Amino acid sequence: MELHIVIEGRKDLTGQLHRQLSDAIRSGRLAPGQQLPPTRLLAEQLGLSRKTVSEAYSRLALDKLVMGRVGAGSYVQAPAEPRPQHVERSGLASADIVRKWDSMATPLRHPQPEGRSRYEFIGGCATPGHFPMDEWRRCVTHALRQDPALRGRYGDAEGVPVLRAAIARHIAFARGVVCTPANVVVTNGAQQALDLLGRVLLEPGCVVAVEDPGYPAARGLFASQGAQVVGIPVDEQGIIVDRISDGTRLIYVTPAHQFPLGMPMSVARRRALLARARDIGAIVIEDDYDSEFRYEGRPTDSLQSMDTHGMVVFVGTFSKVMLPELRLGYMVLPEALLNATLTVKHLTDWHTSTMNQHALAKFITDGHLQKHIRRCHGVYATRRERLQSLFATMLAPWFELVPAEAGFHLAALCKRGPHIDIGLLLRLARRADVGLYSLANFYADQPPHQGLYLGYGAIDTLDIEPALVRVRDILVEME
Repeated sequence: MELHIVIEGRKDLTGQLHRQLSDAIRSGRLAPGQQLPPTRLLAEQLGLSRKTVSEAYSRLALDKLVMGRVGAGSYVQAPAEPRPQHVERSGLASADIVRKWDSMATPLRHPQPEGRSRYEFIGGCATPGHFPMDEWRRCVTHALRQDPALRGRYGDAEGVPVLRAAIARHIAFARGVVCTPANVVVTNGAQQALDLLGRVLLEPGCVVAVEDPGYPAARGLFASQGAQVVGIPVDEQGIIVDRISDGTRLIYVTPAHQFPLGMPMSVARRRALLARARDIGAIVIEDDYDSEFRYEGRPTDSLQSMDTHGMVVFVGTFSKVMLPELRLGYMVLPEALLNATLTVKHLTDWHTSTMNQHALAKFITDGHLQKHIRRCHGVYATRRERLQSLFATMLAPWFELVPAEAGFHLAALCKRGPHIDIGLLLRLARRADVGLYSLANFYADQPPHQGLYLGYGAIDTLDIEPALVRVRDILVEME
């Protein structure tokens, strides 16, 4: 790979080379520790004499920007005072749009490792230590041997056929979804599925109904596409259908495990929602993000399986049951939306990584996914029971858990009585190395219930009690 240097004319060749290399080092384009090309090679590439290049390197060494190593070459050193880069936005024609994105909240963004607490109750984070890496490695090796005739070419927007067939079988078995592989579109996580549906169905000013409290990333995404996002309150049966207004174009719900409170949508409420969607011609997005983990009660049908008019899009993800860094999700589309959605998928990112798709298809087909779900189910069930026990005893004076039958997070509502300053509790808990998260982050239009959002995918079972002992001690001190 050639170093990008532009030599103009035949004057001050050493100076030109020195200035460009110096600017590249000071701006960070050449990183500290990076090796510069040998003088002979760079001279040949630029059409210069080797002496000219050697003199430029010598000047850089005097500037303490390059260090020579005997027998090894010349290496970049970090400048003593890196040149600051000033970005002036005031002159940008799109400055207002940039400010809009700057101001958008991202409450679910996970902290970097250095910002995490020892005891983390962050949500949406699976247990990586239980992931079967050996089995996945064999599936990736298998994927490398697939489709050699298509190697080096782009794939289909909808995904590789073998994975779409595997997904169709899996969700028919686990969630009762009614579909064929032709209705399945593979995406880069569930978030891309929401983005594609918004691009297909929405124009600026269109009304989107979302649960409130609900998933902030869905609300923010639809708002960024110009939609008028309306928060609809939920009760113990789910979204209050009567509050969905005429003219609503899109309805986003989490019926299996309401996010973030956790209760399932009742069958009666599901039927009412489908009837309301038919009346106003709205598409319903059923986000089934973590219902593979069910601990009690009888499983309910997916909303999609109850739909007889093609109004529901079923969206799922493998981020919760496997690893989020794989970025693999899917949606099951009604026939009316399929071609338009594939066009948008093709235009925005062409297709999802085919190698990961082949590996996941093998992983599902060989039974590794079901084994992994069963293994994690046992782990999460134990953690859930521990949380329930401690909140029913040690933390009972301050909180009560919202009943939830599935997933791997719980919501704890503050009890009426002594006021709890949740913001202060979160700050003091962080000082005690406990990562807690507020329910208020998930409310938009409705008055928020004070409480905690407790993910238990990232915390070990044995760490739950020591963490909550610290929380209890903080609450006692706050009284």
